[in-house]
Amino acid sequence: MSNPYFNNDPYFGDSQKAQQERRAMAGSPSAPGTSTPSPWGTPGATQTYQPPAAVPAAQDSLEASYRMPSAAPADTGRMTYDDVIVKTSLVLGTIVLFGAASWLLPSALGMPGLTFPLMIIGAIGGFVLGLVNAFKREPKPGLILAYAALEGLFLGAISMVFEAQYSGIVMQAVLATVSTFAAVLLLFRSGKVRNTPKFQRIVMVALVGYMVFSLVNLLLMVTGVLDGWGLREGPWGILIGVAAVILAAATLVIDFDTIQKGVQRGAPARYAWGAAFGLAVTLVWMYLEFLRLLAILRGD
Repeated sequence: MSNPYFNNDPYFGDSQKAQQERRAMAGSPSAPGTSTPSPWGTPGATQTYQPPAAVPAAQDSLEASYRMPSAAPADTGRMTYDDVIVKTSLVLGTIVLFGAASWLLPSALGMPGLTFPLMIIGAIGGFVLGLVNAFKREPKPGLILAYAALEGLFLGAISMVFEAQYSGIVMQAVLATVSTFAAVLLLFRSGKVRNTPKFQRIVMVALVGYMVFSLVNLLLMVTGVLDGWGLREGPWGILIGVAAVILAAATLVIDFDTIQKGVQRGAPARYAWGAAFGLAVTLVWMYLEFLRLLAILRGD
């Protein structure tokens, strides 16, 4: 999953540790289905029952409470889909805001050379905070928004570089990302795409393989062994780019399933920030893959 701490969380994860914690929570004295000592004495002992005196006001209050609607998840402090939508909007809005600043600031200040430092700061800072947030036991809104700000600096700067070489490519990448997100969400909601254990294992293996390939390709480019896009040149580069986009879309399915499990298991409302972080990481990755794929296509 895009958020590793979810895997061991009793509300989100399906790992052995998460299952043990859920069983422990279910077996606590306050949990439903557990036995407690009877306040009525030893079984079998003779008890004289004295009916309480009728209290009309109390009866009316009790009947009124039964007629009231059940408490919604938001009323009990549990995470809802609305929480996830709001928090995701805040995280993505922060990325867009700082991305626009990184795009426009160098030109506004008359300092085009500022683009590269902003890109480096955003890339390194976003990577570090991304790891910190991913392995946090519980989501921290401040750290997640800080990650979004740094990621926005990086995306704004690198998008401006691509746009300068290929006019209109940024809008194409944004539309492709939004369209893919909407399509995957509709397929997941319809039940046509599901996060089965087999599906998740395949995605995880593919993610590890793609990560190794990307590191090797980057090393070959940095050392000067290969130039341009490295191993991504030509038809092979296009196929790899398409495969990367499909892999990012598959990761979205896992993200959606994780969020669904969190809501069903009554995760605390603060975990909506973690869900927003996971979606943001996947969407940023997908956008960059579309940007790179479109650049390879237009470069040819």
